[in-house]
Amino acid sequence: MSAPPLRFAANLSWLYTDLPFLDRFGAAARDGFAGVECLFPHEHPTVEVTARLRDHGLALVLFNAEPGDWAAGERGLASLPGREDDFRRSVDAALARADALGCARIHVMAGVCDEADRAAAWARYETNLAWAARQAEGAGKVLTIEPINPRDMPGYLLTHQADAHALVARIDSPALRVQMDLYHCQIVEGDVSMRLRQWLPTGQVGHIQIAAVPDRGEPDQGELHYPWLFDELRRLNWSGWIGCEYRPRGATSAGLTWLPRARLHIPC
Repeated sequence: MSAPPLRFAANLSWLYTDLPFLDRFGAAARDGFAGVECLFPHEHPTVEVTARLRDHGLALVLFNAEPGDWAAGERGLASLPGREDDFRRSVDAALARADALGCARIHVMAGVCDEADRAAAWARYETNLAWAARQAEGAGKVLTIEPINPRDMPGYLLTHQADAHALVARIDSPALRVQMDLYHCQIVEGDVSMRLRQWLPTGQVGHIQIAAVPDRGEPDQGELHYPWLFDELRRLNWSGWIGCEYRPRGATSAGLTWLPRARLHIPC
């Protein structure tokens, strides 16, 4: 049986940034994307986002729940002390927004913490995620948790794939999955092909994202050889979305020369 085709989603918080956010949907559709993702749709009127998705025939495949006060350095609420009520409100709001936008997956950020508080932060994180997963089950949505490298986000609680997968296994909910960003995985752990072989067969990976290492540009240069990794995803029968969460080195559309090759399995 042939492998399913790879499906790529444009991350509209990172791509087409020369355009206003709501105009990026049309740009992505013109470049041939069928799916999009973004960080914080709550910053824009839901009715406007819904209209852009509908008008351009796009699926919203992932967005982030509100992460707290981003400008003040908050990077998620799930592990923060005394913020349980804020976390629950953010999850409830995200589930309602996902329903309105027809989006199946929501990334829930863990938060940053002091090294001395990590053990307590992990306990809060697991308790909060277990509650959130129950809410997502009832709403028919999937929450994702993403290991993020500490170079880009110092102090972030969740950095390693094994920790994320162990947490998902303990909570044991179909509504909680791992968001595997290969850029972060390479920086923290390396050996990405073996990580894919280890974790994709578990069924616990709910979303994949890509970018070059080390510059986080298009996945066509750098220390990760994406033609090999795309073939690896085919060998592993990955049928989910692949989010293009990278920083274009120039104009987004001009930098998409890698995409037809990735879709058609043409060696770079």
